[in-house]
Amino acid sequence: MAAHVMHSPLRSPIPIETLLLAYRSGIFPMADSREDQDIFWVEPRDRAIIPLDGLHVSKSLRKVLRADKFKVTMDEAFEDVIRACAAPRPGHPESWISERIVASYSALHRAGHAHSIECWIETQGKRLLVGGLYGVAFDQVFCGESMFSHSTDASKVALCWLVAILNKAGYTLLDCQFMTDHLATMGAVEMPQADYLVLLHQARGKPQMWLDAAYREFAAGAGYSSPGNAIAQFLTQTS
Repeated sequence: MAAHVMHSPLRSPIPIETLLLAYRSGIFPMADSREDQDIFWVEPRDRAIIPLDGLHVSKSLRKVLRADKFKVTMDEAFEDVIRACAAPRPGHPESWISERIVASYSALHRAGHAHSIECWIETQGKRLLVGGLYGVAFDQVFCGESMFSHSTDASKVALCWLVAILNKAGYTLLDCQFMTDHLATMGAVEMPQADYLVLLHQARGKPQMWLDAAYREFAAGAGYSSPGNAIAQFLTQTS
């Protein structure tokens, strides 16, 4: 994907204010490799978003949601999620998530502007992290950064929870940065960067509620028999 890039010689974690200004301007940082201490700023020519009323949830995925196959949490293991996203995977031995990126986004998380959704399974009395995603939140915007899955449908379940939480909280824009086949199957659409910047401007201002409050409503079941049923029903109503 063609993009404008500007290399930075800085080696320390990216300041929180710099990161937020970049995201509000429609750009974001990446590294060339896991070991690279430099970062470059990316402005894609084309941008992928998932319309918050347009998530594609298959019948089989709805069954997985309702079955509560995974215990889903928010912000319980942010650094574990970002490191799992950075780890080598089949067909993708290298990663743009460097130690500097990890340190920068961990600081952003501690400041309340980066969040993770985690999927766990119970096995032999222990909880195992088997999937999740993380991203940056500001105004009424959530910029999804990366996701991982060590169990079938884990990242899809995390995305379903994220979309439901964003809708409940009154967010209006879910940015996915670059289009992938996986995101396309979930309803992502691609647009020119200029159109994305218009949506970004329209999404200024505070959301209706904090993301953690929206998460807690679903985790409590929201009047349904289980958290998974609450998510599946909510997505049925909003898609």
